[in-house]
Amino acid sequence: MIPLWMFPMAIVCGNTFVLKPSEQDPLSTMELVELALEAGVPAGVLNVVHGGKEVVDAICTHPDIKAISFVGSTAVGTHVYNLASQHGKRVQSMMGAKNHAVVLPDANKEQTLNALAGAGFGAAGQRCMATSVAVFVGASKDWVPELVEKAKTLKVNGGTEPNTDVGPVVSKAAKERILGLIGKGVEEGATLALDGRDIDVKGYERGNFIGPTIFTNVDTNMSIYKTEIFGPVLCVLQADTLDDAIALVNRNPMGNGVGLFTQSGAAARKFQSEIDIGQVGINIPIPVPVPAFSFTGSRGSKLGDLGPYGKQVVQFYTQTKTVTARWFDDATVNDGVNTTISLR
Repeated sequence: MIPLWMFPMAIVCGNTFVLKPSEQDPLSTMELVELALEAGVPAGVLNVVHGGKEVVDAICTHPDIKAISFVGSTAVGTHVYNLASQHGKRVQSMMGAKNHAVVLPDANKEQTLNALAGAGFGAAGQRCMATSVAVFVGASKDWVPELVEKAKTLKVNGGTEPNTDVGPVVSKAAKERILGLIGKGVEEGATLALDGRDIDVKGYERGNFIGPTIFTNVDTNMSIYKTEIFGPVLCVLQADTLDDAIALVNRNPMGNGVGLFTQSGAAARKFQSEIDIGQVGINIPIPVPVPAFSFTGSRGSKLGDLGPYGKQVVQFYTQTKTVTARWFDDATVNDGVNTTISLR
């Protein structure tokens, strides 16, 4: 999906494009590019390179490359932004996230719990817009046991099997990193309401699987709250009021996305006005804008002022040129030299 935020619009705007997929999962990118070539994209317009840091640095410093779009971790995104900017390139860097969902007691309970489970554990939590923190306000905290039971019903499997809800994480290293953070959460005093560490997936006994995992009694000083886990782990916090929940979310340095679940239009209006997050969903857990608009993550989740797709990306992939012209015919009166700015 993510390459489709970039290369179609770049090509439509008259550019050639060099695409470097993640070295951990390049196959879907290759399929997309092959389909683009079959559809008639001319040879040399859409190109793919593979590799690690050395390839990234070559792209960031190459004199013929004028602009760079990046989606990935905060560490790599900051490096790309700094290095490419130093070499005179325009950069949009979409980075890490800690997306919150705020739940008010008047929300539709079944819809809300379904949304939290889907957004928290779909794609095994490996998407930048995954919901990784749920903030239950007031009496909605009583819904947490039902959320745990709903998460238990999700089917973990290889991904190609029918009715699979949660697949593997991307690598053995990713699994070990996520397991380490879960262990850290336990050490720091959070409660494992649902533990997905020892899940057994038949036929994939050595696979990189972690089942849906839910922490309760989480506070904002814990590693599991401060770190983007990028796995099927949901942290549950509580707030007494909507004002408290807004303040909690705004204190987090990330600004990718946030959702509010409520049936109150007044609460929704207050939330969307006071929350300092780039992409806001009302009763929507993953508020990625439709393509007519632009991806508008903010604060610690983004470097660069123009986002992918929508109107902003047209500005990003083009260079504005302003032409000022004046024409005269033979009958024009010559007023002599004018040393002021005048069009007489």
